Amino acid sequence: MKLNLLPKTMLFLALFMLNSCSSDNTEAENLSAIVKPELVLNYTYNLAELETMDLINDYRASIGLNRLEKINHISFKSEEHDIYMINNKVFNHYDFYARSENIMKVLGAKAVAENIAFNYDSAKSVLNAWLNSPKHKVNIVGNFTHFGLAIKKDSVTGEKYYTNIFAKI
Repeated sequence: MKLNLLPKTMLFLALFMLNSCSSDNTEAENLSAIVKPELVLNYTYNLAELETMDLINDYRASIGLNRLEKINHISFKSEEHDIYMINNKVFNHYDFYARSENIMKVLGAKAVAENIAFNYDSAKSVLNAWLNSPKHKVNIVGNFTHFGLAIKKDSVTGEKYYTNIFAKI
């Protein structure tokens, strides 16, 4: 008798869970269709950011790849992530999905990737670290057309946070 009740209970629970999740997703999809993220046009680059971007482009050109065009909006999204890491005293790719979705919606990007780094002293040292890491190098030499970069210093510790986002537009 108990065996006959178990499949019916499981079916009921499965249907209940499907219905409760589907309405939340529909609301989120409807909201994202209504609210279009805005394009950020202004970003002020510091010397370290410009130098790092130049070194990335010089490396790409040296191996026969196209130079990447910098986009202020992507650098702004990179800066937001640096600020998040500094404020939360973490080093991670948390919420990359949201950053990439934003860049896809606002700029029409077809692909997005991200490199982060922590506390390197120079543009050359961070680029070397990324090139010596197979996972990071894939992004640097990837089939991308644009990029953005932010380097922010924690005012308390003096440690530098790097976020470099690549996009194919």
